[in-house]
Amino acid sequence: MNIQLLMTGNELMSGDIIDSNSAMIADQLQPLGITVTRRVTVGDNLQQLVGEIQYISQSADLLIVNGGLGPTTDDMTSQALALATGTELVENAEALAHLTQWCEQRNAQLNAANLKQTILPEGCEVVPNPRGTAVGFQMPLNDCLVVCTPGVPSELKVMLQQTIIPALQNLVNPDNACVRDRFHTFGLGESRLQQLIADQIPDWPKQLELGFRAGAPTLEVKVQSAQRDNALHQEYVDKLTQLLQDNITSSGSESQAQALVKLLTEQQKKITCVESCTGGLIASMITSVPGSSAVFEAGFVTYSNAQKTAMVGVNETTLIENGAVSEQTVREMAAGGLEKAEADYVIAVSGIAGPDGGSDDKPVGTVWIAWGDHEQIDAARLYLPYHRKLFQTMVAGTGLDLIRRKLQGVEQPANYLTERVHPSWK
Repeated sequence: MNIQLLMTGNELMSGDIIDSNSAMIADQLQPLGITVTRRVTVGDNLQQLVGEIQYISQSADLLIVNGGLGPTTDDMTSQALALATGTELVENAEALAHLTQWCEQRNAQLNAANLKQTILPEGCEVVPNPRGTAVGFQMPLNDCLVVCTPGVPSELKVMLQQTIIPALQNLVNPDNACVRDRFHTFGLGESRLQQLIADQIPDWPKQLELGFRAGAPTLEVKVQSAQRDNALHQEYVDKLTQLLQDNITSSGSESQAQALVKLLTEQQKKITCVESCTGGLIASMITSVPGSSAVFEAGFVTYSNAQKTAMVGVNETTLIENGAVSEQTVREMAAGGLEKAEADYVIAVSGIAGPDGGSDDKPVGTVWIAWGDHEQIDAARLYLPYHRKLFQTMVAGTGLDLIRRKLQGVEQPANYLTERVHPSWK
């Protein structure tokens, strides 16, 4: 099936926003064994939109147009499709009913700008939008089905899951559908991971697609194959998970924080965080997970030395003699956090995010991390020479990984504890 995308909006062309929707569409299509063959991005130009719709429809089986369904004058998709198909724009009763109900449920005023979203090409079929005011719509052109979708990612996601993908499942050959497994790893870079697999699983089958996606803080490994290769697929996924076992933080769409919250929930344990250089990022990652209130009651952002003492009881003498970025300080931060929050586990971090503030013995990128429980608190010094935001992200990811390892009873020390060190520390 030849599927092409037409992404619209001046904000995409100017770089004001990043096109994440095309990636979402492609990701949703992959399990069906369908790959997007072409993607075009145009601004809010009616003539260009009409021309691209007509041109793409001559070669594609399905054209997904994304964006331009809103209430403002720069939203031109309805008009463009009407011109491309030679139809009139008319008020659509189904779209009007949807918009009216949406406004009534939220006690919102239905105004003329909103009503623009009910004016659609005559004869089009409405594609339900459970999240937003603008319905999607579709109609054929040159043996191609043109489906118009909203640019709001959350609205597009629901429409894909509830309507568009199920409709496509009825059109594709099940034998061509894909089996896909995804794993998120921490502590291994792409090149090292690739070399490890090449060395330890040298007979990797050609019919199994192995992919990597670098991210922060984790790196994704993906295995994809046709449905007919299911047994072979499972055999090598088992080999891969055995090889990477301690480095796998989560699987599927589950994030590092989601996996940790799940572990804590299963063990009926609670965690707290005492953060300096990450400014509350670790707590934010944990509490972004639904249900995290069962495992997280309090965290502490002790950015200044005074607050390290006031909030979690770090001894002033410890700070004077060793500094904020030191093993002694993070150990006392961790112990104090455990006591104050009455938690079972703790992560404490103090580092130098930069770009200033470093010294010869504590260069920018230095961080001390303490983690553990009431029986044992461990601490490690790492060197993460990244820009400020990435430094914070990787420190947070490290803390989550170290606690994950402790909860899972992993005895082998994480490789990065000995590798991520400054040359002068060796």
